[in-house]
Amino acid sequence: MKQVISVLIENHFGAFDRVATMFSGKGFNLKSITIGETEIANVSRMTIVTEGEGKDIDKVVKQLNRLVDTIKVIDLSETNHVERELALIKVDLQNTSLDEMKNVCDIFRGNVVDINNKSIMLEITGPPDKIDAVVNVLMPFGILEMARSGNVALRRGEQLKIKKKEYPSN
Repeated sequence: MKQVISVLIENHFGAFDRVATMFSGKGFNLKSITIGETEIANVSRMTIVTEGEGKDIDKVVKQLNRLVDTIKVIDLSETNHVERELALIKVDLQNTSLDEMKNVCDIFRGNVVDINNKSIMLEITGPPDKIDAVVNVLMPFGILEMARSGNVALRRGEQLKIKKKEYPSN
């Protein structure tokens, strides 16, 4: 089962390595791992995607919480969250027309970021399933190169509960 874990860590030398080493030490395969700065100075957010069962993931979350550099660990798998990924995909233009590639790009709300007489590079962002769909559509045209960023994810904000206005009964 796919698991998405968000980890806030202190942004200093070795912090990223300790987290990655912990996963490999436990025998977990990382499907993707991304890290970047947050709105807080010297704090980074890691988004980790892995496969595992509930009890195993609980152990990993507890282990992550014990690491010196860890500030906060959130298992997003069980919460309402938003995931996004970026893909740059270079496609062979020898086997297709420019109009076909523009149509694919428009359908998936992507951008053309590079073009020459041999290839076109598309930038696609969205949920991982969308990126997988684009890749499947572009495969027959001939994907020359591809780079995927890995997932970034945040828990959705909570809605304010609006109280019903109560009217006096007649």
